[in-house]
Amino acid sequence: MSDLFDNIEKKTNVKKEDIFKLADSVAGADFTDEKTVRRLVANVAKMANVPVPREKEDRIVEAIVNKNVPLDLSQLSKMFNQK
Repeated sequence: MSDLFDNIEKKTNVKKEDIFKLADSVAGADFTDEKTVRRLVANVAKMANVPVPREKEDRIVEAIVNKNVPLDLSQLSKMFNQK
């Protein structure tokens, strides 16, 4: 398991400690609450040092709140990479 987080850290420059803090912060979170989801998206973007334009944030939040997030990684990747 440590190798997985080491690989994530290398690819994203996000420390595994920060990943654990994020996981703790969302445990039990209400993903149907738009404010909660927006805060999560902002935190992840900040951790990854990746700007998320408002339009993309809106699409991500809408998908999560409406439980319309694809489980297939290629579809999920397409969703995040849409302009």
